[in-house]
Amino acid sequence: MEVLMNEASNIPQISGHAGDPQSKTGKYNPDNSNQELSLRKTVKEHEAADISFEDLRYKVSIGFRRGTKEILHGIHGRLPAKQLIAIMGPSGAGKSTLLDILSGYRLTGIQGTIKVNGEVRDIDTFRRTSAYITQDDRLQPLLTVSENMWVAADLKLGTNISKQTKLSIIKETLITLGLSEHVNTRSDRLSGGQKKRLSIALELVNDPTVMFLDEPTTGLDSSTCTQVVNLLKVLARQNRTIVCTIHQPSASLFQLFDHVLILAKGTCLYQGATGQLIPFLESVKLPCPMYHNPADYAIELACGEYGDDKIETLIHATQNGKSSQWFGNAIPVEDFKKNANGMKSDKRYRITKRKPSLQATSQMHQLKVLLYRGYIKCKRDATLTHLRIIVNIVTGIMLGMLFIQSGNEGSRVLENYNLLFAILIHHMMTSMMLTILTFPTEINILKKEHFNRWYTLKMFYLSITIIDIPVTFLCCLLFSIIIYLMSGQLLEIERFSMFFLISIMVVFVAQSFGLMIGAVFNVVNGTFAGPTLSVPMMMFAGFGVSLRDLPRYLKWGSYVSYLRFGLEGYVAAIYGLNRQDLECVEVYCHYKKPKIFLKDVAMREDQFLNDVIALLVMLIATRTLAYYLLRWKLKASR
Repeated sequence: MEVLMNEASNIPQISGHAGDPQSKTGKYNPDNSNQELSLRKTVKEHEAADISFEDLRYKVSIGFRRGTKEILHGIHGRLPAKQLIAIMGPSGAGKSTLLDILSGYRLTGIQGTIKVNGEVRDIDTFRRTSAYITQDDRLQPLLTVSENMWVAADLKLGTNISKQTKLSIIKETLITLGLSEHVNTRSDRLSGGQKKRLSIALELVNDPTVMFLDEPTTGLDSSTCTQVVNLLKVLARQNRTIVCTIHQPSASLFQLFDHVLILAKGTCLYQGATGQLIPFLESVKLPCPMYHNPADYAIELACGEYGDDKIETLIHATQNGKSSQWFGNAIPVEDFKKNANGMKSDKRYRITKRKPSLQATSQMHQLKVLLYRGYIKCKRDATLTHLRIIVNIVTGIMLGMLFIQSGNEGSRVLENYNLLFAILIHHMMTSMMLTILTFPTEINILKKEHFNRWYTLKMFYLSITIIDIPVTFLCCLLFSIIIYLMSGQLLEIERFSMFFLISIMVVFVAQSFGLMIGAVFNVVNGTFAGPTLSVPMMMFAGFGVSLRDLPRYLKWGSYVSYLRFGLEGYVAAIYGLNRQDLECVEVYCHYKKPKIFLKDVAMREDQFLNDVIALLVMLIATRTLAYYLLRWKLKASR
């Protein structure tokens, strides 16, 4: 943790240039040519990427008996380089599906050919030079703009680039995107437009050749939409291919795009230059009404408001996207194949037998950066850290007051037994439910960052496991000290150590169950699944129904319940180790001799080591299973 604190203190401070006209307003100004030039000073010149696809089909399964459904129906298209491209269409037209396929996010159920600069696309090579920005802004809310950018730069630029060079790239990127005035603002306090620009900035640090954006204008006002689209147009002019899905832009926003591809029910109605849309509609006897927004009219046609026969007419006119008659000033795709116009051949897209790692940095460096990010989040998190510590202290005091001085009284052994089980339930529910409620949010960020090659899944999983250990240890220690002293347990360091060891093991196992559930279910379903799966754990714990009284056909349940081993370990810590007779203020104390109690609850005092080993095996098994469930979830989403 000390290393992480030193790392945080060594980060250079980023600020806007006092003399820069943009830094005074914090807004992007498309008329300021210095902004475009400033970024060019720190990034390499791009080799353009011209993307084309032929006879593209996509099928999804709709059930065991119902078979599959085709979403995209053999469409053709081309995304010219150095242009801002819009994929338009009504809801359900297949816009996001097409974007996911072109970006490489979806991998199964696809037929057809995708080419880059005339060469068949190699998906691994393509992913190293592209970036995908989701519709929702999946940012780390507890990190500032500066910290988010530094994490992205450290993970995506590699260790061979100096810190000063990274600082220069980050500063110029923030200036260009109008974020230099907000470097010390936390992400959750940014406006919608600022969050969108930060999402773009994070992927821009390693200078991708192709950028895919899913609905970048969603939730933004008209002025902010114009700023974002103008920004994307500037980035496209820097030899990038920028592809966006957009639902229904205004007339002024529509004119900012260079190229448009209009879909309807998984087919292509038009693809070509934005300025050629009206002439195209006139050529097929479907002229756009005067004073009507061409984008609105195109969507109305795609929705079938003027009849399904009009859709068939448009599909036939474009040959389902095969026709390139309306491309305007786009460079012919043949020029990319023949290296025309002095353009350098892009060898990065050629298929090679050896495929280098998708990540830019080593796994140890990724772990270091992720631990640094986790440390900042842990320090600022009001729920996972501050509230968690407070809850453990308050609950410890409340339980301690309820069972005060019950630990060494022979007439209150059953009360003390109830306390031990209550401690188990506290550790199980608080640890498991907290993970179930927070982990799905982290998964959404993981999907974006992992797909964009920030880090490997192994290093992410290892980092969240390591970073939570100190907080879990502190919470468990505070709770154990409070409850142990207030309940009057025998003050022996060996017994307390055994008590604390069982507590920390139960907490870690409960967290692992929370990770498993959180990796598979969303918050709503996880909130139901967590307590439901916990009921069998409590049934087979040996509390209420002793292990001796369990029916033979249910004996197996006691061996899969980690609460059973936790309760058995607690009882061995408190009443084992040949404990002497208990104090007795009553005339008769049935459990004055601890061995009688151990016999009645069918627990042996020499089982503590076995309980620890069982909990350790369960911890390793559940953590491993949680990792594989998380990996399955990432693959299933694609």
